[in-house]
Amino acid sequence: MIQHVEAATKKMFVKVNRFKYYLLYALLIAACLTIIQCVSHKPLKTGVVSNVNQNSVKAAIDTPDFSRSDVLTPKQSMARMQLEPGYEVKLVAAEPLIVAPVAINFDNSGRLWAVEMTGYMPDTAGNGEDAPTGKIVILNDDNGDGVYDRRTVFVDSLRLPRALCFINGGVLVAEPPRLWFYPIEGDKPGKRTLVDPKYTEDGNVEHQPNGLLRAMDNWIYNAKSSKRYRFKDGKWLIERTHFRGQWGISQDDYGRLYYNDNSSNVIGDYFLPGFGYGNADQQNVTGYAERVVADNRVYPARPTPGVNRGYTKGTLDEQLRLRNFTAACAPLVYRGGVFNDGTISAFVAEPSANLIKRNLIGYSGNITRGRQAYIGREFLASTDERFRPVNLNDGPDGALYITDMYRGIIQHKTYLTEYLKNEIIKRRLSQPLNCGRIYKVIPKGNSAKFVAIPAEPEKLVDLLGHTNGWVRDRAQQTITDKKLLAAVPYLQQALAGSNQLKTIHALWTLEGLNALNAERLIPYISSTDAWLRVEAISIVPSVVNKASYKSYLSALQRLVQNRDEVTAPYIAYLYPVLSRYDKPGADKLLQQLATLYPQNKYVADAIISNLSGREAQFTSVVKDTATVFFKRLSKIVNNRKSRLLNNDPLKLKKEFPRGATIFSTTCQTCHGADGNGIKGLAPPFNRSQWVTGDKRKLIGIVLNGLTGPVEVNDHLYKAPEINGDMPGIGGAKEISDADIAQLLSFLRRSWQNKASAVTVKEVITVRSQLKERNSAFTVEELEKVFP
Repeated sequence: MIQHVEAATKKMFVKVNRFKYYLLYALLIAACLTIIQCVSHKPLKTGVVSNVNQNSVKAAIDTPDFSRSDVLTPKQSMARMQLEPGYEVKLVAAEPLIVAPVAINFDNSGRLWAVEMTGYMPDTAGNGEDAPTGKIVILNDDNGDGVYDRRTVFVDSLRLPRALCFINGGVLVAEPPRLWFYPIEGDKPGKRTLVDPKYTEDGNVEHQPNGLLRAMDNWIYNAKSSKRYRFKDGKWLIERTHFRGQWGISQDDYGRLYYNDNSSNVIGDYFLPGFGYGNADQQNVTGYAERVVADNRVYPARPTPGVNRGYTKGTLDEQLRLRNFTAACAPLVYRGGVFNDGTISAFVAEPSANLIKRNLIGYSGNITRGRQAYIGREFLASTDERFRPVNLNDGPDGALYITDMYRGIIQHKTYLTEYLKNEIIKRRLSQPLNCGRIYKVIPKGNSAKFVAIPAEPEKLVDLLGHTNGWVRDRAQQTITDKKLLAAVPYLQQALAGSNQLKTIHALWTLEGLNALNAERLIPYISSTDAWLRVEAISIVPSVVNKASYKSYLSALQRLVQNRDEVTAPYIAYLYPVLSRYDKPGADKLLQQLATLYPQNKYVADAIISNLSGREAQFTSVVKDTATVFFKRLSKIVNNRKSRLLNNDPLKLKKEFPRGATIFSTTCQTCHGADGNGIKGLAPPFNRSQWVTGDKRKLIGIVLNGLTGPVEVNDHLYKAPEINGDMPGIGGAKEISDADIAQLLSFLRRSWQNKASAVTVKEVITVRSQLKERNSAFTVEELEKVFP
């Protein structure tokens, strides 16, 4: 058939105009070559883009047709980038050297290691997604020109790998549901060790842990996770911590963590990460998961109809451009040291809108606040729809590195709306799947070079004061990994210096070597530098013992007596470790803090985090019922009483096994394991009228989703308090109507909910009623459809 049509077409064109036929043929060949380029072109050794307005490029590139989404070469794609003046983008790797990268890291010699998630969403149905096609690859720059030339596969046959982290002469690799450790033996993996069989617990790709950030406190933290890891004394330790973020995690110069969710710009912790997660009845601890930058407005350089809920009123502006974040990820507090503009910048990627946002943040005591750096524009925005920045990193040369997955489909199948499926088909976004680029951004004319990490202890300690935070971190990690006790004298010398950050890194490096005692640490607890006091107090749990606890307790008591409000929350957080050695003394500290700071919510929540089961008896410490402390403590007392009334979760899991599984993998990460919601993400299920009320409405919400403000238990939840949208799962083929019936039955019987079960027939009936609908509900629409 095709051959006959082609012959007929050719004959017709010959009769009309032979020249027109050859012109059409040439254009067809050109279009094919554009697609083939993504498969076959060699890595570029040149290519720099500054502000796109300063470049002379082809008219086709300057004025793209937004109804199409052509595959562009790296050079063409770079020409589509609009960058903040004064900076330039350089290509450092592209396909076929790198394919579908989602995370990168650099080793001590500056080689780039990348995680390739090649199996992600082969089509709109996700067919073949579980195929073991993922890889960890090593890229070498053989001639030192800043562009990578050679690729070595370190590990292959991985299923949707998502993160890597260097530690202890090897590399941690996150491959759901497991976390593996591979020794590095001459660029080949040694025998792997299973670190955590439940690094993830099922769930779709968008709702699984990632990040593997090796933080200043020598622990490894993750986004979309409440676990932290550490290798100590020959063993892997796994501890509980705060639940943080969705995709990507970063730290500032003082070791505080930053993250976000898909609709939020920058979320972060005001306090160091190792505290405040000890009370199961305390749903939110003030000072953690705070909205550092609450403004979620974005400014794409192109129309962006291809976002998952582009049909929803208010999602796009009059020019069909995304208004607010919908796929925010990869928050990075830039610490590279070469931007040198006097600001502290937090960058955030938005792959759905093909941009990278810059925020400016600042510190006031323990509190961090920020704002967008620009109004009406972005740090980097592209008119290439396939430019998908999914991760951001500092590099050994101080540059800002961009991991560009470069593909059409970025939304996972579980939440893929029919609207977006049609957009994907319309602009042929499904293929190809074998592209990928790594870029770096530097100031124009910058000549910063890669800093190789040395082996000598003295040189490593010198690097703890380097202007590049990546270099400081890696020097600290190298000393602790290699257990370089020969570095201890140099570290002690560093403590006496005037470089604040070098002193902080030296303290934590000594902590990592188990070489820090009270004599060295206590002077910093009373330092005139507030940051040094905070860091020193945070190290106490690692070093306190029977011989030293009295000295630490005395130093902390002096701070309390001096009314040091900055360190007051940290002192409260030390209660668990101090009470092991002197419970009366530790109790007295808490009581003093509660009395001195009755209106300080940070101190109040720090104290409450240590009172699990003892909240009621502690109410007598502060009798003024109008204080912040009393109100917050009373709320936890009520939470505890409420929790004790919950239904038996084990019984429910046996009754609705599939429903319990779907809840834990799809719903729990936003609504909380206790059903009481999660700050910044979603409202509660527990005692929610939407869960226990009209079954039809509940089924409709789960099938199609819910957007906009929603009232639950007499409280109006709306952005930015929560994510503004709950996606539906009605289009997920792997979740059947029977599964949905089990899930909803589980929800309606869990916690203190006592509603009747949902049947498969009821789900089928509502699905049939909504068969013409492909958009999420607002509350008003839901009430009209199901009066």
